[in-house]
Amino acid sequence: MIQFFIGILCAAALILIGVMLYDSNRFVTVEYHIRCRNLKRKYRFVMLSDLHNKRYGEHNEKLLAAIDAQKPESILIAGDMLTSETPERFGPAQELTETLAEKYPVYYANGNHEYRMKTDEKLYGSGYRRYHAQLERRGVVFLENESLLLPEQGIRLYGVEIGREFYQKVKKSRMDAAYLKRLLGKPSEGEYRILIAHNPDYFPAYAQWGADLVLSGHVHGGIMRLPFLGGVLSPALRLFPKYDGGLFQEGGSTMILGRGLGSHTIPIRIFNPGELIVVTLEPE
Repeated sequence: MIQFFIGILCAAALILIGVMLYDSNRFVTVEYHIRCRNLKRKYRFVMLSDLHNKRYGEHNEKLLAAIDAQKPESILIAGDMLTSETPERFGPAQELTETLAEKYPVYYANGNHEYRMKTDEKLYGSGYRRYHAQLERRGVVFLENESLLLPEQGIRLYGVEIGREFYQKVKKSRMDAAYLKRLLGKPSEGEYRILIAHNPDYFPAYAQWGADLVLSGHVHGGIMRLPFLGGVLSPALRLFPKYDGGLFQEGGSTMILGRGLGSHTIPIRIFNPGELIVVTLEPE
C-alpha cells in the first residue's frame, strides 16, 4: 500500500513538472471587447506586461507573429518588460520593443523593475537611462506620470509610476485618489481615460481618481492557478490575491489585469501560461 501511494505521488510530481515546463514556455491570446462612453471610434490595441526578458523563439518571432495576426492599432506596455538585475540584462526587452516600434505606435508605462533601475543607479548603474534613450530614439513614447491624447479616438492615455513603498512584501501600503492626483493631475473631462498602472492592488484608488479603464500586470497570474481559487501567490507574497488576472469592475471603472508573459524570482508557471492581451474598445 505504501508503495502504491509513493507511486501515485511520483506520478503526480512528474505531471506537475511537465505542466510547469509546458506552461512556462508558452502563451495564449486573450481578447476583451469593451463598450465605452466618450469614445469617438473603435480602437484595437495589444497590451504587453511582465515579459521579464522572456523569449518565445530566438528573437521573439512567435510573439511578434501573434501580435501581427491581431492587427492592432498600437501597443500599450504595462511595465516590467525587463528585470532589474546586476549585471544589467535587457536585450530581449529592448529588441522586442524596438521591433514593435517599427510597425506600431508604442506607449510604455514603467513597472516596478524599470522604476527600480531608474531610481537606484548606485546599484544598477546607468542601464535604464540607456534603455530609455534608445527606445525613445526608435519612437517609443514613455508615460512616466504623464498623459497623451489620441484625438481621433477621443482617448487620453495616462501612465503612472507609483513609489516603491507600494510594492512592499506582505504589508500593503495605503493609497488614495489624492496621491494619484498629485502624480497625474486632475483627470480630463469629455475623454475616455485609460490609466496604465502596473500594480493592480490599488484598483479602487485608480477608479476613485477617475480612470475609465485600467491596464495592469505585476501579479503573473499568481504563479500557479487552482480551480475555484485562482492565483496562489502574488509578488508581494500574499496568498490567493484578490486581483490575479482577468477583468474586474469598481464602480464605473474597468480593469484588465494581464497575467504577463515571463517570470522572475520564482521562474515557474503552473496551469498559468503567459498572456498576450488584445483589447477592442467600441463606442456605446
